[in-house]
Amino acid sequence: MSTPAESAHLILKLFDLRREPVLRQARAWFAGEFNPTTFEEFGRLVSGERNAWFRMSYWDMAASLVACGAIDEAMFRASNGEIVVVFAKIEPFLAEVRKQRGDPAFLQHMEQVVRETPGALARLSQIREQFRRMEQQAGQAAR
Repeated sequence: MSTPAESAHLILKLFDLRREPVLRQARAWFAGEFNPTTFEEFGRLVSGERNAWFRMSYWDMAASLVACGAIDEAMFRASNGEIVVVFAKIEPFLAEVRKQRGDPAFLQHMEQVVRETPGALARLSQIREQFRRMEQQAGQAAR
C-alpha cells in the first residue's frame, strides 16, 4: 500500500497526463458528444476516427493503480469523479463490448473501482438520466 504522499504524487501525475492535448480531446468527446442510447449507436460513435479515443484506457490504467494498491482508494475517489461519468456512459454496453472483443477483462479495473464506490449503482443511474435530460434539452433548443 502506498503512503498518502505517494498516492498524492501519483494522482498529480495522472492529472498531468490528463492535460495532454489528445487526452483532453478524448475527454471532451466523452463528456459532451458520447451519449449512446443503443448498442448500434454506441458502435457508430466508437468506430472510425474516435475509436482510438474509446480504446484509450486512461481510466482503466488509473483504476489499475488503485486496484493494485499504488493509490489510496479514498483519495483517488475524492479527486477523480470523472471516472464515474465515463463508466456510466460505457457500462450499459460493456458486456456486449467484452463479448465482441473476446476480452472479458476489458475495463475491469475501471469497473471494479467504480462499483466499489459507495452508492455507485444509484450514482450511475443518476448520471445517465442527467445526460439524457441534457440531450433532450439540446434537441429542443435546436428546433
